[in-house]
Amino acid sequence: MKYTRLTKEQLEELHQEFINFLATQSITADEWATLKTEKPAVAEQEIDVFSDLVWEGVLTQATYLENISSQHMYLFHLREDEMKLIAVKILNESIDITTKEGFAWLQENYSTEEVEILTANKAYSEDRNADKFALLQQGSNITKGQLFQWFETMMA
Repeated sequence: MKYTRLTKEQLEELHQEFINFLATQSITADEWATLKTEKPAVAEQEIDVFSDLVWEGVLTQATYLENISSQHMYLFHLREDEMKLIAVKILNESIDITTKEGFAWLQENYSTEEVEILTANKAYSEDRNADKFALLQQGSNITKGQLFQWFETMMA
């Protein structure tokens, strides 16, 4: 596998897509039921292939990622040719930006000495989607990029 197997919940959510995938493999519902009981390793391989296909599609479409903790915010814009990062560090340890109050504080104080903002650009490796997946594995979430765009506008 290139990525990770989809969870049971994710597979249930993509039930119809999985049925369509099996159909492209010329596997009927009866054959799938037989595979699961008589050749579970083959059935798992089919799930792995499907998982990788889903991940490829999701990662190809992903444009923004966020990784937010109490004192740090890593905002990524996944451009065609490179990743752009806006990193926000809260120097006031009593502030937790994962709370509503802490986030409101950040919006008011982003330009003070209590907040450090850094930007960076990084080229992708040979496998752009693997780079994106690594960020997800480290705790990032796919977003619409509103925070990235807000900070980019504020820094302009």
